[in-house]
Amino acid sequence: MKIVEFVGPELIVAQLTAKDKIGVVSELATHLAAHVTGVDRDVLAKVLLDRERLASTAIGEGVAIPHGKLDAVGKLVACIGRAPQGVDFDSMDGRPTYLFFVLVAPENSTGVHLKALARISRLFKDPEFRTRLMRAKDGPEMFKVIADEDAKY
Repeated sequence: MKIVEFVGPELIVAQLTAKDKIGVVSELATHLAAHVTGVDRDVLAKVLLDRERLASTAIGEGVAIPHGKLDAVGKLVACIGRAPQGVDFDSMDGRPTYLFFVLVAPENSTGVHLKALARISRLFKDPEFRTRLMRAKDGPEMFKVIADEDAKY
């Protein structure tokens, strides 16, 4: 499974402006809804925040993977955001979160959803990869970093 199969350069926000968890989720839900037909930003934000209430999706090392399921998507879709200033996202390591990978799957896609989460998690564990994403000048360059890394596997 390749990440570039479910995220494109138009689904990357290189400069998030939100300063807190709810703001980041709302900003990314708005961006994804603007680029994926049939997705309502308020419904998506609620799904993602409901998941966050169960346990934070911030896995540490500056990374969070907010995720959920939504009938409105016909296939796996994702949106990536970067907050250079860092955001308190209730991370497991107690540190700020800088990189956000929103993953949305159709309601009936448990296997694909879990496979994608594992792939994203593995990729974002690499400190060199995270550094390259943080140093990329814009969304298209961030996408290139992801595509280059994706091509290795």
